[in-house]
Amino acid sequence: MRLLMSNYEFPPIGGGAGRANLNLLREFAGRDEITIDLVTSAPQRGFAVEQFAPNIAIHKVGVKKKNLHFWKRSEVGEWLIKAGFYYRKLLGLNKYDLAHAFFAFPTGWLCYRHAAKIPYVISLRGSDVPGYNTRLGLDYRLLSPVFGRIWKSASAVIANSAGLADLAKRFVDDIDIGVIYNGVDSVGFFASAEGKPADPVRLLTVSRLIGRKRIDLLIEAVALLKQWGIEVRLNIAGDGNLLDELQTLVKQLNLGEEVNFIGLVEAEDMPAVYRANDIFVMSSAHEGMSNAMLEAMASGLPIVTTRCEGVDELIADNGIVVNEFDAESIAGGVKQLIEDGQRYLAMCQTARKRAEEFSWAHVAEQYLDCYRRLLANAGAGG
Repeated sequence: MRLLMSNYEFPPIGGGAGRANLNLLREFAGRDEITIDLVTSAPQRGFAVEQFAPNIAIHKVGVKKKNLHFWKRSEVGEWLIKAGFYYRKLLGLNKYDLAHAFFAFPTGWLCYRHAAKIPYVISLRGSDVPGYNTRLGLDYRLLSPVFGRIWKSASAVIANSAGLADLAKRFVDDIDIGVIYNGVDSVGFFASAEGKPADPVRLLTVSRLIGRKRIDLLIEAVALLKQWGIEVRLNIAGDGNLLDELQTLVKQLNLGEEVNFIGLVEAEDMPAVYRANDIFVMSSAHEGMSNAMLEAMASGLPIVTTRCEGVDELIADNGIVVNEFDAESIAGGVKQLIEDGQRYLAMCQTARKRAEEFSWAHVAEQYLDCYRRLLANAGAGG
């Protein structure tokens, strides 16, 4: 089969959805049964084609981006216009069996415009689901009719967690929404041999520094732990438009020694970053399914997180989920783990075992099954 894939985010641009797309391509690389053209973005204007594998080409439609991890509306509009022309060009040059868009919007708009020519699959990733991102409240209201048409015209709509599927059903309740979880590289990410936390305990979060991630709550939790006489160090890996604001908060709370902004970390260096820490913390208001949390689990780190989409599938005896969305609850969860060494070690072991249940190979097979089923139905006239 020949597949026309699209994603407006792809490393180095964006976050988890781009990395998920990259890992899916790695699983499809070299497979005789599938050929893929991916239309995506680049951080400089222009067009480029990269041969990812003998059967996979990546077509990069460039825009001038100020921040690799934050999209301005003007940047989204510029990419959508340019990618639209390029998408049509590829449709004219090649015969595709199926299209697959990561994000229902803006990427899914490309598929919707050509639905008469080629059936398409939508992978919901989070921000393309109304109600997921508070910053996009106005956008959701304005674009809701467009979102509805894109979803209902798709041959399949797939969320990356049951929680995200439930959120999507609140928006459009008369279509089936499947679930295919994210995966993790449990070979590249592996547990440290130390087996006990350092002193002071090292907390890690890996995140875009944007409003939905609520990194401010983690910083405030560190301040509370300090007040309680518990020494921790919070390492924040990532970048985003709130960096200056968060650094100001650290100064205001006098946490210069306790909070460290690592910045962007190259993908090949991330396994070592996880192994150099003791507990993974997350405070997101919404997630699809956190790639960073899966990587932390594969690295043997117990989790302390706020409740959001994707958490129920990942956290059982390997972490603490706090139901109150505040700094005190997060600090309390961290305190429980630090003060109960036996529980901490048990969660480290369970985290790794649970991560091994999620593989990108399995994700790839589930998507291939979806593609085959849709094509078989189309061939049968169903």
